Amino acid sequence: MTAVARITALHLRIVAPYRTQGLLVFGLLMLILARNPDHVVPALVVLLAPLIAVQPFVVADKADLETLYAVLPVPRRTVLLGHYAWALESFLATALAGTAVSALLARAEGLPFGGRDLMTMVTLSWALFALNIAIQLPLLIRFGYARISVLGTTMPLALVLLAVYRLHLTITSVESWLPLLWAAGAAAIATSALLAAHASRPRR
Repeated sequence: MTAVARITALHLRIVAPYRTQGLLVFGLLMLILARNPDHVVPALVVLLAPLIAVQPFVVADKADLETLYAVLPVPRRTVLLGHYAWALESFLATALAGTAVSALLARAEGLPFGGRDLMTMVTLSWALFALNIAIQLPLLIRFGYARISVLGTTMPLALVLLAVYRLHLTITSVESWLPLLWAAGAAAIATSALLAAHASRPRR
């Protein structure tokens, strides 16, 4: 297991006691979207995945885990990359869960599901998630959750929702942009990690 993988495993142990909260949000979204299976993946990825991604920062501030990170026998850069790896795993987990639930709901409702529409929805969800995380993580890494809890969690989400509204994004309008959206999301995450590494230093 690599050092980054060990950090993500540590994050999993950190957030495990709070899994009930995530399951409640998941269940609530499923109730709301039960008759709209095509909206499940973007809802989970845009609303739930970022909450999971930032949960280690919430716990870190409460339990002063910065002290633990400082004494771990790994470079600070590894801890930083672990945060990004955890965020990507949060996207993957919610996207897979959302796809599975969407398929079940669509089957129960007798609705078509899969194919190009699913790929478009997952791609659009990835781009919106990447934009959100690219803004949040450098702020959280530099300042911590306690200092920017409102700014760090609401501003990125507000920007994402504003982008969807202003660009009038629909499945049809983004179908021809799928490779570019995947690349743009990856570039946003990579640029964000570079900025976070440059600005990161131990918090006092």
